[in-house]
Amino acid sequence: MKKILLLIALIPGFLIAQTNEKAVEILDKVTAKTKTYNTIKADFSFAMENLQEEINEVYEGTISIKGDKYKANLMHVDTYFDGKTLWTHMIDEEEVNVDEPDPEDEETLNPASIFTIYQTGFKYAYLGEKTVDGVVVYGIDLFPINRDKPYSKISLEIVKDNLKIATIKQVGKDGNNYTIKVKNMQINTPMNDSMFVFDKEANPDVDVIDMR
Repeated sequence: MKKILLLIALIPGFLIAQTNEKAVEILDKVTAKTKTYNTIKADFSFAMENLQEEINEVYEGTISIKGDKYKANLMHVDTYFDGKTLWTHMIDEEEVNVDEPDPEDEETLNPASIFTIYQTGFKYAYLGEKTVDGVVVYGIDLFPINRDKPYSKISLEIVKDNLKIATIKQVGKDGNNYTIKVKNMQINTPMNDSMFVFDKEANPDVDVIDMR
């Protein structure tokens, strides 16, 4: 009887270990495949949700990534990053802020790092497979080990056939949830490095605020 009870007690830990291993196995494959891409270009939707405040807003955006460089457009803001300098162009205000972000600052997290963010500071849970809009995806939850993080978990949906990330959802402790859904992704599209730098000459009326 004692042996049976001991086995029952060990089952949850065994299952957690198995789901951790499966999650890491999938994420490692995603990272390895992503590293073979020279560039990534994607259209996406960005949703902000707060059930208590009855907020549910969805915006369309685009992003281009080349190594640690990127350019994004979302909510009338163009963001440029050339690997060192960050330009945030608020189009309607005709203003651009220039900064050199701290790589450790989560508020200015490089979008390209989402493919490797899981490697430190998280526990994992593999949720299994499901079909979303006719596509089979893996479900994986990431739980931050540091409980001071402003979110309780990050949920990923990864397309089984091509190992591309389809959905990223951050569940906030303050009730604010953010979801990114990748609608279209193109890989290895030629990109000139100049596209990741704000062009002042092409925008002579924009007020430049240097925050470095």
